[in-house]
Amino acid sequence: MLSENFEQIESIVLNLTLVVLFALMFFAVHDVLKRNSVPFIGRLVAYLVLFLGAAGFLAKGVIQIFWHSQGL
Repeated sequence: MLSENFEQIESIVLNLTLVVLFALMFFAVHDVLKRNSVPFIGRLVAYLVLFLGAAGFLAKGVIQIFWHSQGL
């Protein structure tokens, strides 16, 4: 059973690891910005950059699912 589904299990674990990694990066950035009294615009830019990085991985996953469903 494990050898048959190895690729799918590996993909799920990779995606979960990326979610945890982005959550940890969010908490680290939030802590640094809070401790250093960064102005609102600086916080907004930092969170926007972090969000765009996560959105890139999300878009990659959606494109990958679409391509696999089309048989590419």
